[in-house]
Amino acid sequence: MYQIKKLIVCLDQSDLDKTLVKFASFIANANQTKKIYFTNVIRNLNIPKDVLEEFPHLIENMVEERKNQMKSLVESNISIFKDIELSYVIKEGQLSKKILKLAHEKSVDMIIVGRKVNLPGTGVISQRLARRAGCSLLIIPEGAVPKIDRLLVPSDFSDYSKDAMEAAILVSEKYGGMAEIVCQNVFTVPSGYHFTGKSYEEFSAIMLMHAEINFKKFIRKIDTKNIKITPVYTKDDDDDPVEEILQKAKDVHADAIIIGAKGRTAATALFIGSMAERLIQLNDEFPLLVTRPKGKNAGILDYILEI
Repeated sequence: MYQIKKLIVCLDQSDLDKTLVKFASFIANANQTKKIYFTNVIRNLNIPKDVLEEFPHLIENMVEERKNQMKSLVESNISIFKDIELSYVIKEGQLSKKILKLAHEKSVDMIIVGRKVNLPGTGVISQRLARRAGCSLLIIPEGAVPKIDRLLVPSDFSDYSKDAMEAAILVSEKYGGMAEIVCQNVFTVPSGYHFTGKSYEEFSAIMLMHAEINFKKFIRKIDTKNIKITPVYTKDDDDDPVEEILQKAKDVHADAIIIGAKGRTAATALFIGSMAERLIQLNDEFPLLVTRPKGKNAGILDYILEI
């Protein structure tokens, strides 16, 4: 996984902003971060032309006021221990498009957004960014605390699961290599198991055995850097592996969940995977990192040209 040299932090003047700023400083201090773009997108103002003619500096003054508010909030909540440039960016328009365009122009390595639980707002922006961004996306829920003791990595042993595991190893390494990584494989018993002559319990054992074998093959291809990785295997009985993942995150007291975006090329990047989609929708408790190799996006140029 690439270094996190440039970050975008999406602020919206809610109480969640303080949490996002603290996570940004937590990440920046442990990485080779050079610049953080604290960004706020104002919806289209639609101010009548005659009003702007009468008050020509209205928008300019409003933007300056918003920047000063952002700067005050950041400076009172950030803890930077090295030379990192902070930039304050105000945009007008559709939130996801403006963030994606900025991320593309600045070639950022990660976008940080909030996940509201009790505060007003929706998670739609997270799904759009996860599909379209040419970099990784970190989604922070209300009340989250930046710490790295245990990371949960759901895995089906695919290439994008490999991206997620390598990201988790890098995160652990950056924070002293003491964080435990829990690699969870959720397996199912196929509905036609009875045609094999095996009982449900017998076929469950067969599926578990193959999951254990596949984990060993999977982990051999990865440089674990001597970081503790604990495999766990969960049988899914209700055709919703995301519920099993969230329950496991609670059981192991995970500090974050890391999952790979399914699309690894421009042709497939829109399809981040049903599991990632569901995690973004349902998870409101754990920081969620959706990893994507930098530059792998879904027609981002066509998308931002619509602006």
